[in-house]
Amino acid sequence: MKRAVGSVPAGPHIPVLLDEVLAALALPGAALAVDGTFGAGGYTRAMLAADPALRVVAIDRDPSAIAAGAGLVAEACGRLRLVSGCFGDLDALLADIGESQADRIVLDIGVSSMQLDQPERGFSFRFDGPLDMRMGADGPSAADLVNEADEAVLADIVYHYGEERRARAVARTIIEARRRGRIETTAQLADLVAGVVRTEPGSGIHPATRTFQGLRIAVNDELGELVRALHAAERALRPGGRLAVVTFHSLEDRIVKQFFAARSGRASQGSRHLPGALPGNGPVRSFQLVTKGPVLPGEAEIARNPRARSAKLRAAERTEMPAPAPLDAIRTLASLPEPRGGARR
Repeated sequence: MKRAVGSVPAGPHIPVLLDEVLAALALPGAALAVDGTFGAGGYTRAMLAADPALRVVAIDRDPSAIAAGAGLVAEACGRLRLVSGCFGDLDALLADIGESQADRIVLDIGVSSMQLDQPERGFSFRFDGPLDMRMGADGPSAADLVNEADEAVLADIVYHYGEERRARAVARTIIEARRRGRIETTAQLADLVAGVVRTEPGSGIHPATRTFQGLRIAVNDELGELVRALHAAERALRPGGRLAVVTFHSLEDRIVKQFFAARSGRASQGSRHLPGALPGNGPVRSFQLVTKGPVLPGEAEIARNPRARSAKLRAAERTEMPAPAPLDAIRTLASLPEPRGGARR
């Protein structure tokens, strides 16, 4: 039986906060939507189903995701176009295919379930595979980083991006191990980390969870890419267009929260790091908030899809104000801080 366009496929990938995302986007009346993180196509399918007149441009940096979406393109009968690239370039990617502006944009930040479940991608310690972690097909891998970075750099990555308090011990252990030979697999790294990091019994959290998160973020420049995507979406959205962003950990959510605070003129109330106005120009109000705080998954969704437990949705609507210059303070939030000795030994 042929699956209807827009139906969410059975299988391991379940779009997080799907109903809430669709409600925040308010799709009826929109002509063009952008799914900046296509993945397995969950949001794209749902958007196509929500409005039979809607066209969707879906972007992904992962060649395997683009290839896997070919069937959905055929089902959509001209309403879906897949574009290979980084969502931080979404405004340029739209221009390249002849689209000037978008009405709706959704971003689902972080690694996809599909990537986590493929041992050969090296994202997860649940499987033994090559220590890769690249979302795209280019650039240094996690193995390159683990085997070549200085101890201080490794400690900072694990501490700041992975929020691992034992980061110095992890980095020191990696340095000692690589003197005996290259660390090439996820199992090798997970075993090394498990030797120096302890988790609460019964917590269900693997000792290597935070280390793997930190390395993955660094390998893919995920926070920098998120910052670029927020500014690109601001440039790409037409007045009245909406941006919905789903994040999965505090580092991502903090960037989105502070970006929306700055661009809605609320930064002076919420953060001393982000000015609420540009000198001589009054408040910066290129967005108005759709969600006043983060939208969280309910207990039923978490029970159905444990990946949703840390998800947060924030959304805002584009105003008439031209896109201001990129926020340097937001860029700083995405950059690795200088070593401050905060990690435990």
